[in-house]
Amino acid sequence: MNQQTNIVRCAWVSDDELYQAYHDHEWGKPVHDGQQLFEMLCLEGQQAGLSWITVLKKRECYRQHFFQYAIAEIAQMTDDDLQAKMSDAGLIRHFAKLKAIRDNAIAWQAMRASGVDMVAWLWQFVDGKIINRDVKSMADVPTQTEQSQAMAKALKKHGFKFMGATTCYAFMQAVGMVNDHANDCWCKR
Repeated sequence: MNQQTNIVRCAWVSDDELYQAYHDHEWGKPVHDGQQLFEMLCLEGQQAGLSWITVLKKRECYRQHFFQYAIAEIAQMTDDDLQAKMSDAGLIRHFAKLKAIRDNAIAWQAMRASGVDMVAWLWQFVDGKIINRDVKSMADVPTQTEQSQAMAKALKKHGFKFMGATTCYAFMQAVGMVNDHANDCWCKR
């Protein structure tokens, strides 16, 4: 386990202070704020094929480029707006991934306009309750579950992009729908 000043953390956490802060203060903590949930959905989609620390180091740049995740503003972005962002190395320069943020904002707004409470809708995939997993080792942590498969299928049906079952499971872990902290990690409690 990753240890610093006698703190035991999950094995996946490096000595990077940004990573440790994310693990200690965000990962696995229940999120019930729509804008924060939207941000994490988008960031998890950006991760596809990359390490999470890569995305985490670019997070502030994403916030600047995408209006602090103001969904209505993102939904109005044009392809030209997105193409202009491709020159900034502070973002992952993959047009389809950047476009997915805009498309996901449009899908989010459409669902909300039809009367869907997006926070409750996302949390329904875990019946509104945190799933606490017994994590003795990293081998105990799945990459996807029936819940994340159902979430991915439902999100895609509503027009969301870059939302596979593995991405959805990482999202569920990040926003505290699932507690996959190692049993001996100080954050488990």
